[in-house]
Amino acid sequence: MGSRRAAGGRRRTRPVVIGGVAAVVVAGAGFGAYAVYGGGSGEDTARTTSAHGEEKAESGPLTAAEVTTTAQRFLTAWQRGDIAAAAAATDDAEAAKALLTGYAKDARVKDVTFTPGTPADGRVPFAVKAVVAHEKTSKPLAYDSALTVVRRAGDGAPRVAWHAAVVHPELRDGDRLVTGESGDPPVKALDRDGAELTAARFPSLGTVLDGLREKYGKQAGGTPGVELRVVRGKESKAAKVSDKTLLELSEGTPGTVRTTLDPALQDAAEKQVAGKARASVVLLRASTGEILAVANGGHGFNTAFQGSLAPGSTMKVVTASMLIEKNLASMDKKHPCPKYFSYGGWKFQNDDKFEIKDGTFKASFARSCNTAFISQAPELENDDLTRQAKEVFGLSMNNWSVGVPTFDGAVPVQDAAPMAASLIGQGGVRMNPLNMASVAATVKSGTFHQPYLVAPSVDGRKLATASRTMSAGTLAQLRELMSYTAAYGTAAEAMAGVGGGAGAKTGSAEVDGQKKPNGWFTAYKGDLAAAGVVQQGGHGGDTAGPLVAALLRNAG
Repeated sequence: MGSRRAAGGRRRTRPVVIGGVAAVVVAGAGFGAYAVYGGGSGEDTARTTSAHGEEKAESGPLTAAEVTTTAQRFLTAWQRGDIAAAAAATDDAEAAKALLTGYAKDARVKDVTFTPGTPADGRVPFAVKAVVAHEKTSKPLAYDSALTVVRRAGDGAPRVAWHAAVVHPELRDGDRLVTGESGDPPVKALDRDGAELTAARFPSLGTVLDGLREKYGKQAGGTPGVELRVVRGKESKAAKVSDKTLLELSEGTPGTVRTTLDPALQDAAEKQVAGKARASVVLLRASTGEILAVANGGHGFNTAFQGSLAPGSTMKVVTASMLIEKNLASMDKKHPCPKYFSYGGWKFQNDDKFEIKDGTFKASFARSCNTAFISQAPELENDDLTRQAKEVFGLSMNNWSVGVPTFDGAVPVQDAAPMAASLIGQGGVRMNPLNMASVAATVKSGTFHQPYLVAPSVDGRKLATASRTMSAGTLAQLRELMSYTAAYGTAAEAMAGVGGGAGAKTGSAEVDGQKKPNGWFTAYKGDLAAAGVVQQGGHGGDTAGPLVAALLRNAG
């Protein structure tokens, strides 16, 4: 006899198999038709019954069967398009239902199949294959994701811990997927010589190119294509994370935007961070603010432009300028550098608890003596450092217009111990390599020039300015302090052979939960200024210093 259709005309859906356990689901049926072979009940296996017949919450570690069953339940329901059932298998059904509904409706993803991997510690990886269709155009979609099974608060039932990243690893909570005409036309980014910049050649530029498209796509003369993209939610936008294209169904016509990047220097910067997942560097032209190179060892986030990290002792460049202006320090005058100094209830100390007896401020700066700066806290107003950073160095004003999203530094007004900690780049102070390269550039040029990647003449935007400059005397002392540090201080080893009237400052920033501090380094040579950070690297002179110094050497 010929083959027969299943009774009632119902089409059977291939089960999702996890770890050798099969979940058989009949399409169109409710949970009553859900069965698991080799893994217990398909429902709330976490619930038990007391001697009096009362339900009580299960606790303790999840069993392998609970993890497998819960993952099967979620993936099988999602695969067959039963959004309500899939959402019910998570610990946040409302959020899950909204995003899973949008996956089919807004992202236009269909014919989805999942191939789960081996569970481990409650985590189940899975591969996704699907088709994205828009009008008459369609393309295959494939990626890897993962889910984690946890006990639901209250009853202890095993559920998929809901996060947007379960649907796609590029999603943050609050983001969504959309397929349609691209929000911004594509952009062909050019280097300063007119050659095209691509992420294939310069991997660090992926996030930069996304930012250029977001900013200039509609201005550069291109026409949009059709794509599947991540549309960022409020939290992602607050973090200045750009929308991201995941799949291009049809090409648009790109517009053209010329940048200030130098291809040879960009190549050198890429080589310096290659293989160093948490390293970032920036190189500027000090006299103009033009960004000549930017590179991140980890390409998923543009730490060089958007990072928000304590800069450690590199911040002493800004603090030193303030102390000199206020006559609280002078290059060749005696300056205290004790082992310890207490202020605001905190006891501060130097690295390895060193002290400099009868030393000058130059000696304290070159050796990066923390207490030489902390000891001046009683003489300062709470907003002195904030004003110096804004008025002289153009920082912490949130008004830079670089051409792509940036974090422009933060030097909040603080009091007591946190204010003192800010003087050495801790407390609430936050920076990134772009900010600290700009600090070095301001010292070198004598005037703050807002860094930029796209010339303001391209779109008529106004660059940020600082309200004043340092006096000639203060500037001369600050340059001598950085020059002496590059030649004889903590930066000397890294800067050996750089030449060109170089100046530098090292930094190490302690971060809660890290065994090693973040290593920082900022320097200038000729008309160039650069800065870098190696997160969890250790002392700046040993980690970020070689990267920055090598980049300055390559610049000739």
